[in-house]
Amino acid sequence: MPLYLGLSQWSHPDWPGSLLSPGLKNAEHLSDYARVFNTVEGNTSFYGVPEQHSLLRWEAQTPAHFRFTFKFPSRVSHQGRLDGNIGAARDFIAHLAPLHHKLGMLMLQLSKASGPEQLDQLQQFLDALPAHFNYGVEVRHPAFFAKGEAERRLNRLLLERQINRIIMDSRPVFSCPPTTPALADAQGKKPRVPVHIISTGNHPMVRFIGHPDPAYNLPYWQPWLPRLRGWLGEGKSVYLFVHTADNRLAPLLAAEIAAALDASLPAFPGQAPTPQGQLF
Repeated sequence: MPLYLGLSQWSHPDWPGSLLSPGLKNAEHLSDYARVFNTVEGNTSFYGVPEQHSLLRWEAQTPAHFRFTFKFPSRVSHQGRLDGNIGAARDFIAHLAPLHHKLGMLMLQLSKASGPEQLDQLQQFLDALPAHFNYGVEVRHPAFFAKGEAERRLNRLLLERQINRIIMDSRPVFSCPPTTPALADAQGKKPRVPVHIISTGNHPMVRFIGHPDPAYNLPYWQPWLPRLRGWLGEGKSVYLFVHTADNRLAPLLAAEIAAALDASLPAFPGQAPTPQGQLF
């Protein structure tokens, strides 16, 4: 089964001339990104549902093996009761029809306030979703990291339905005081939760939030290598999304991890040598 390795976005102001070819319009960045990575986190869907013309363009810009991972909109995951938002969730999935054949996982990211008392709602919500897609759930409530009955109930719920518990590893960004604005912003926004390594489905997902200084990251990502290899050896497809506090160097960090997994990435389009004679 494949390793799906990607970033939290396919465009960044600092990437042209590195990951991306210089001179492209923003709407053209996905094509270059998809020449290197085979998946991406579609975080924008958390804030608003993509327009149909955007979905069609994204489908045309990516190869057949590429996989999009979209978050359910915040109005589904963060507003009202989960069991009252089932219709909105199903409508969102239907809206993604142009990309159904390229959907890697649909992510339900719950807020820190969503605790054990919502597990019955979560069960009803998950049981009402179309069965032929892959789903992941990211929790942030402290009770789900306390190794008590609440966490055991959550894990049983996900295991029984083969739904993936998304693993957030934000340790690197909290490994030192906030010495830059980007790091301070990341420490203010990213959840600081323990790393509980568990695979409750056939598509384990790790979201690795790296430090903007590459020197801080190696002690945190290197221990992941045997676990990732182990899941792949079990026949599971693994999703690994690499962030950094400002994402400026996220492509280079992802390339470093890929090489360590013997899954080296293609050359970055923005670093491709200029064809001989083109300068004249």
